[in-house]
Amino acid sequence: MNALVTGGTGFVGGHLIQALLARGDTVTTLVRSPAKAAGLAERGVRLAGGSLEDPAALRAAARGQDVVYHAAGVVAARSEAGFLAANRDGTARLVAAAAEAAAGRIVLVSSLAAAGPAPRGGRLHGDETPRPVTAYGRSKLAGEAAVRAGPLPWTIVRPPPVYGPRDTEMLRIFRAARLGVAPVFGDGAQELSLIYGPDLGEALAAVGRSEPAIGRIFYPCHAEILTSASLVRGIASALGGRIRLVALPRWIAAFGLGIAGAAARLAGRATILTPDKANELFAPAWTCDPAPLEVATGWRAAHDLAAGARATAAWYRDAGWL
Repeated sequence: MNALVTGGTGFVGGHLIQALLARGDTVTTLVRSPAKAAGLAERGVRLAGGSLEDPAALRAAARGQDVVYHAAGVVAARSEAGFLAANRDGTARLVAAAAEAAAGRIVLVSSLAAAGPAPRGGRLHGDETPRPVTAYGRSKLAGEAAVRAGPLPWTIVRPPPVYGPRDTEMLRIFRAARLGVAPVFGDGAQELSLIYGPDLGEALAAVGRSEPAIGRIFYPCHAEILTSASLVRGIASALGGRIRLVALPRWIAAFGLGIAGAAARLAGRATILTPDKANELFAPAWTCDPAPLEVATGWRAAHDLAAGARATAAWYRDAGWL
């Protein structure tokens, strides 16, 4: 199959490309800077210069593609308008260009944030009414609407938090766990689903080949349910140590997030650490059900937290990140 991947130099896109190449697909990735993607070119990936702001480049990249995987987007922006400009408008341009280029289908890498939190003790399945609680989540939901309104066959995939080799977000928790002390928000009882990066890459590759997946929304995750406290303890265990958890009540977290957000604005940069983030950090649960995806594609997550955290810790050590 011929596959176009946006966001191929990113964390999720990189694992997706690895899975596609392993399946023998011919892969093209959209890149702003070919120099940044030189490693991909060495592995046989075709580099298509351009960006989500360039319809002509998008049409050229999408021409002849059986599947367009849209993994590009932003997780931090200076305003809601900034989120929408990337995650909604960029997606809409890609959908229009792919349709004009007669691409076969599109797979959108959205986010669990687009759906909003789950009730404690429950799981999201893909057919619920979305209730995002952050600007980021609303922008990802708007991107989903652009895909669903387009003429191409589509599948939407909403990953929960992703971790694994090359990830920089969960790295913060690994570094804190190595020191033996880490914060948890609230009482540490928030329920969580997770997905290991290489497993997510395999899930996306499977979706792109599955006819039953067309026109549906899926959650790629491992079936286990964690709490925010058990997540940190599991990471500490993977590092071979023990950890003391420091509970952060909402008022302290909101104060710290407010300072971080203000500092970022003064510096003219975007950050995920804003007061808006508290709506995610203190929700009762971010949990979802992988069963519909498993039935439609035959995919199943291979790594629970214990296995995934050990593999991630080993990669971080080898790369000199820990």
